[in-house]
Amino acid sequence: MDRLTEMEAFATVVDQGGFTDAAKKLGISKSAVSKHVSALEARLGARLLNRTTRRVSPTEIGLAYYDRARRVLNDAGEADALVTSMQSAPSGLLRISVATDFGVNLLSPILGDFLSEYPEITVNMVLNNRYVELISEGFDMAIRLGELEDSSLRARKLTDTTKRMVASPSYFQRYGRPQRIDDLNEHKLLHYANSASSAVWKLTAPSGEKRQVRTAGWLTVNDGQSLLNAAISGLGIAYLPSFLYADALRQGLVEEAMPDLPVEVLGIYCVYPPGRFTQPKVRAFIDFLVNRFASKGPDAW
Repeated sequence: MDRLTEMEAFATVVDQGGFTDAAKKLGISKSAVSKHVSALEARLGARLLNRTTRRVSPTEIGLAYYDRARRVLNDAGEADALVTSMQSAPSGLLRISVATDFGVNLLSPILGDFLSEYPEITVNMVLNNRYVELISEGFDMAIRLGELEDSSLRARKLTDTTKRMVASPSYFQRYGRPQRIDDLNEHKLLHYANSASSAVWKLTAPSGEKRQVRTAGWLTVNDGQSLLNAAISGLGIAYLPSFLYADALRQGLVEEAMPDLPVEVLGIYCVYPPGRFTQPKVRAFIDFLVNRFASKGPDAW
């Protein structure tokens, strides 16, 4: 006899307080419920229920078994529901945390295409520049740039972006162009205030040596577009990802400060809660992004 069927019959008797109501709940006869429970007790070699003419209640062993059995039954129900959802069309609310600059410049312009392709999904995109706690804050996924922190989250790489130091031609005319990394200490640097490490620029010298430039900076802003605007205005040198400076570079509004330095490459990742299965709405969105970003090189982003 099926163990889950026996468990379910027993747990339902405990839940309903008797065989008659349990039979109604399960949609089977009272004798069938009794048969399942008796078979379970015989297999376990223990009495799980106290039976009187007026009431039925679990024994001490039965109560302990009930707690575990109920968990098993709940897990089995969730597993069935998961398989059903995995085979159904992606739907429901998709809540995403995205870095502000990435969301405004890259994600917002393509969201319409995703929603047209998956009309049963609704998106709540939250723009912020901090690492949210996905599960406790109710997010389905997040998009993050750069080196990922160690965590239990699952991650899938979407693409790469490059990062360069840029400033306006007028700035270079006024202050000159840095020739060596050490020269940056004498220049006006514009910092992105998204973390405590924002005032530290990690650079690679032409020799391959890893260097760090630490300075308070002339201006600190928590918005990348505003930082780019400051660089265009001639206020200083900004260290930005290509999806922010690329258009301005093509238009001649900014130039590379030190074009001979090796370019820093940053990964762009989707992160989402751990588990063997991914919700269809999350999987659909990640696949959509991968397909969109895969066709272009890192300088496009």
